[in-house]
Amino acid sequence: MDIAVITLFPAYFEGPLGVGVVAKALETGALAVEMIPLRDYGVGAYRQVDDAPFGGGAGMVLMAGPLAEAVEGREGSHRVLFTPAGRPLDQGVLDRWAGLDSLTLVCGRYEGVDERFAELFIDEEASLGDYVLAGGEAAAAAVIEGIARLLPGVLGNPHSAEAESFRDGLLEEPQYTRPAVFRGRAAPEVLLSGDHARIEAWRVSRRLERTRSRRPDLLKDETPSPDA
Repeated sequence: MDIAVITLFPAYFEGPLGVGVVAKALETGALAVEMIPLRDYGVGAYRQVDDAPFGGGAGMVLMAGPLAEAVEGREGSHRVLFTPAGRPLDQGVLDRWAGLDSLTLVCGRYEGVDERFAELFIDEEASLGDYVLAGGEAAAAAVIEGIARLLPGVLGNPHSAEAESFRDGLLEEPQYTRPAVFRGRAAPEVLLSGDHARIEAWRVSRRLERTRSRRPDLLKDETPSPDA
């Protein structure tokens, strides 16, 4: 898969791209990531990429021209703009994007981007959540990692991505490993029983229990229990 990131700060990604599943995806060729420095498309001797907003107001706005030039070579790629006004990212979005051949991630900055750029060049707007960061780089790094682990051959166990939080609309069940007893707290006996049917039933019940108590919004279509 091919991902391009349009950003004012390419150095932001040096760490995230060099470790873990992202590094493995790059090494194996499952993923290719290209940094496109927005400053390269700036206007004039000082490579200007932002200007004061029409109508006044605080902050600066990324200009449409440099952004347009940066994405115009990405025809055929699905172009995403990170902005607080975008759809919150979830596992379903990452699953969909992981099935694409090419993705272009545009990192907003300052007060945002000229709306005409978004109208003319952006296919989808996305957000990490209902809060504001200095720019879209954190969201782009999260998307790259979230997609990398879905690509074939990247995870050591290919089934790992199939049984995790949000995969079936539920949170993942609690996990335990050695020792069987830690500071007086024993791991659930069922997990040590070797009875796979009981273990699976336990896991399903704990997924429902954990989701109901921690993220009831994920069960919005479920009939509430009497004590909810």
